[in-house]
Amino acid sequence: MRLGRVASPDGVAFVAIEDAEDGPRAREIAEHPFGTPSFTGRSWALADVRLLAPILASKVICIGKNYAAHVTEMGGEQPADPVIFIKPNTSIIGPEVPIVRPPNSERVDYEGELAVVIGQPCKDVAAAKAAEVILGYTVANDVTARDQQQADGQWTRGKGYDSFCPLGPWIETQFDPTDVEVTTELDGEVKQRSRTSLMLHGVGEIIEWISRIMTLLPGDVILTGTPEGVGPMVAGQRVAVTVEGIGTLSNPVVDKP
Repeated sequence: MRLGRVASPDGVAFVAIEDAEDGPRAREIAEHPFGTPSFTGRSWALADVRLLAPILASKVICIGKNYAAHVTEMGGEQPADPVIFIKPNTSIIGPEVPIVRPPNSERVDYEGELAVVIGQPCKDVAAAKAAEVILGYTVANDVTARDQQQADGQWTRGKGYDSFCPLGPWIETQFDPTDVEVTTELDGEVKQRSRTSLMLHGVGEIIEWISRIMTLLPGDVILTGTPEGVGPMVAGQRVAVTVEGIGTLSNPVVDKP
């Protein structure tokens, strides 16, 4: 199932996005998409609604240094265990919403990633059981004020600004994350291209590691790391991240007034 959140003529709703003879339709879900969702009976043509971030997480947990080539380009060493950090949920935006560059940063980078959405409360999940707690997968951009990340020696400020966690366009619940292509384009030029099979720590290992530390809640989002090719964006450009089998997340870039 393809799950999303939309702004419709009747308000904001969770939806299942389904193919129809006259084009894709957004079928309204009653209450929430976890477990076995029920439907209200209302639906809209996808072209008549606006896609929002598909989930509003209580927390966004991110994995750093998870592709060997990216570790090399950043001048670091491959970690034996997953490296985690958190982005605030206020950093989440949806498709087509502008990424806002803060005026006190000289370099704001794109980082295209596969994201995991948790489907149920869980703690101490074994890697082999990780699939049981996953709602689905979406596309993410771990936007980073690189100069501030390097200056601070830790990553909260450089990765925590409002608009620094684009998610979307929807959540795919039937998805195999083991070997899919992740691509980032800046103004149509490919900047990142890799495959999830090259991750140093796979999805199951990541969930096991994180859930030993903290309880995961329905809707929590895990960003699985970015491949090599990260680089700066400036106002007026557009960044698009594509995960094979899910779709494309596209956002314009602006400077904060």
